[in-house]
Amino acid sequence: MAHDHKTETSAVDSVDASRRTLLLGLGVAAGGALASSLPVKAETGDGKQVTDAPESHIADVKQRVPFYGVHQAGIVTPRPANGMIVSFDVIAETPADFDLMLRKLTERIVFLTQGGIPPVLDRKLPPSDSGILGPEILPDNLTITVGLGNSMFETRPWLNPLKPRCLQRMTQFKNDALDAELCHGDLSLQFCANTADTNIHALRDILKNLPEYLVPRWKQEGNVPTVLPEPDGTVHSARNFLGFRDGSANPHSGDDALMDEIVWIGGKDHDEHEWAVGGTYQAVRIIRNFVERWDRTPLGEQERIIGRRKMSGAPMDAAKESDTPDYAKDPDGKVTRLDAHIRLANPRTAETRKNLILRRPFNYSNGVTKNGQLDQGLLFIAYQSDLEKGFIAVQTRLDGEPLEEYIKPIGGGYFFVLPGAREAGDYLGRKLAEAAAAGPPTRS
Repeated sequence: MAHDHKTETSAVDSVDASRRTLLLGLGVAAGGALASSLPVKAETGDGKQVTDAPESHIADVKQRVPFYGVHQAGIVTPRPANGMIVSFDVIAETPADFDLMLRKLTERIVFLTQGGIPPVLDRKLPPSDSGILGPEILPDNLTITVGLGNSMFETRPWLNPLKPRCLQRMTQFKNDALDAELCHGDLSLQFCANTADTNIHALRDILKNLPEYLVPRWKQEGNVPTVLPEPDGTVHSARNFLGFRDGSANPHSGDDALMDEIVWIGGKDHDEHEWAVGGTYQAVRIIRNFVERWDRTPLGEQERIIGRRKMSGAPMDAAKESDTPDYAKDPDGKVTRLDAHIRLANPRTAETRKNLILRRPFNYSNGVTKNGQLDQGLLFIAYQSDLEKGFIAVQTRLDGEPLEEYIKPIGGGYFFVLPGAREAGDYLGRKLAEAAAAGPPTRS
């Protein structure tokens, strides 16, 4: 049969012409509709459309953590979903400057954490508030926790004699690759709230109201994934970006006696200044996870490195996350390796009880590195009454652990968290400011 190339070409041209005509017509029609009905709302079946804000819940936005008390909030307070650490350089060259900064900072924290309506100013002036939360500031479970770094004391002769006993500049451990731009600082603020915007709003408010005192040095945001409760009401620990439950063996923050033992500075058994009673030491570490490498590691090896089952969170010799591993029955590490992360971090001996710390971490995700890897990891935050017996001792035991192949600490610092403001009219750091103005210190 002869092939009619001319006929085939004509048919194709005819189809193409028809398609162009159809598309042109649709384009004109769409353009006409767009011109005649702007703005167009893309609606869903329930009447909502794309620009509707996600709905919040009144019970969440009205959650309020009391500000006044012996200790600052945000330490034994249960974590909300979003956290942020910001480190600052402080401009305060005299005790009077320092005192005024603490007063103004406390005033802003009280307003931001308890909520209220910002004042309305003349429209010819900048507004009193950024407006990102709307006309009313709802508390949203916000806490803002204030700590002072080693440099705050070391660079000011009138504060140096009052430095907390264990406070020091964070030094590198063997596996660290610390970036100087992500380390240390005169003052730290830990922001924690139900939503990230509440933390950002609070940071911007403080920067707007204290520009003469605070210059941001570094910042790291993070979050904690929400977890569905079990049918019996049990809530498991949240997972980190390695996929393991994080905090399974954390001391119970609701146990006041235990917190007095491992977190808070007391007046009877600590060689600390009197002004520091009620405070605690804060260790912050930005720990990058090499997630691509981790995701290509066999499950069995991951579990042996951590010392727990990945899905259940249970120790290698137990059935549930809440179960306690029995290392005495496994002296050679045949069940839980001797160099497993959980075994090194907490050997569970009478001697190592003094090394317990309260961990309060958040996951972070910062984008992509220059070599095309995901920049994800853990914003590690821990509290303890003795920095050397706490975080430093634990991290020293972890030096050389197998997990180091998959993680790299890149920033952070050590800070001393001030005692709480006891009542209305009191302010954070009052006793320290008074001691700095008075002269020679006394220890408790």
